[in-house]
Amino acid sequence: MTHGAAPQNRKPEPAAPRRVRSGEDFDIIIGFLGFWAVVLLVVTVWMEVTAQPAVGWALGLLATLLALYGVIRLRRRLPARTATRRR
Repeated sequence: MTHGAAPQNRKPEPAAPRRVRSGEDFDIIIGFLGFWAVVLLVVTVWMEVTAQPAVGWALGLLATLLALYGVIRLRRRLPARTATRRR
């Protein structure tokens, strides 16, 4: 039994294909943020109509809309999906 370096006559294994992130990967995040933006909009309007403090809800809505805007801008920069998913 010998110890030491690996045999030198082996060919290097081909590199696995690098997975490119596509814009479609962000669709779930966009849907999630869009859902919560609608919920926060309804709650903010309801709080305003019923004369209750709505500043916190409005700030949450603003943060959600800014995050949604950022994710949509990021999604536009990414390429379309070229490979199919395994079932």
